Amino acid sequence: MNFRDKARGCLLGLAAGDALGAPAENLPPSEIRRRWGRLTEIEGGGTDDTEYAIFAASLLVRHGHTLTYADVAAAYRQEVIPRVSGPMRGAGFSELGTVEALRRGLEPPLTGLVHSHGWSDGLAMRAAPYGIFCPGDPWEAARLVEQDGLVSGSGEGILGGRAVAGAVAAAMGGSSPEDAVTAALSVIPADSWTARNIARARAVGKPGADDEAGLVEALHEAVVVKHYPWTDVAPEAVALALAAVLAGGGDVEASVTFGVSLGRDADTIGAIAGAITGAMRGEHGVPGRWAARIGPVTGKCLPVVAGKHVLDVADELAGGL
Repeated sequence: MNFRDKARGCLLGLAAGDALGAPAENLPPSEIRRRWGRLTEIEGGGTDDTEYAIFAASLLVRHGHTLTYADVAAAYRQEVIPRVSGPMRGAGFSELGTVEALRRGLEPPLTGLVHSHGWSDGLAMRAAPYGIFCPGDPWEAARLVEQDGLVSGSGEGILGGRAVAGAVAAAMGGSSPEDAVTAALSVIPADSWTARNIARARAVGKPGADDEAGLVEALHEAVVVKHYPWTDVAPEAVALALAAVLAGGGDVEASVTFGVSLGRDADTIGAIAGAITGAMRGEHGVPGRWAARIGPVTGKCLPVVAGKHVLDVADELAGGL
């Protein structure tokens, strides 16, 4: 399996996980089970997760390993803000706050601090291209994604992005699910909230033959922030996504469907799990019926990426390797 096939699998898995999880976003696992049993079929399109991943990939195609937060901020000002009239539709808290900060003339890293949502999983959801671009090199992937993160996040939000980029880089290099989780932990501080959550999720283990609901409950008990009104908490979403990769044994369909069954920020959890396992299994590891539902993005959140398909974007990234 070559890097192009892995890159295509990664972004196709991300888009499929995003689309599969979209209708389950913010729902509790009990409601997901009531509605679908196991959510296995894509009903509609993806969300900002896929569009922001495409945007991140475009930054890497242009700047490569020299990418800085100044380049990212300039791209927001030149390509994102001029095409947005009024509030952005479908964007997360951190990205909304960043656009407003940039409009006010602020510069990073302040742009990622002033909106008080630096812990969001907005960076984690778009971190996969950085891992694709650094196959087998989790540290470089983490370094690059942090440049992106300094524009829109801070603290645990940046660490969540580093963890995902590290895991994808390891997967691109041929790692197992366990090794991908180890790579995610290797690029973040051991005493961070994100690292502690990943370790707790990994310790929960895999589902029994007839007790998946029990595993879901155990994972929620281990990492979910109870009684908090928002679900886009990076240490939570990243830990749940990595738990899904382990629970599915690296298989794309098993990992993604389990990930979205966890509820909470289900589209982001599905997207991260799909990206990591897609990088492991390649394009043909993504179920064909899912791949057939993935078309060019509409640009409903980011007009600048309208009309782009993740497979073409993956080919561009792989062409620079």
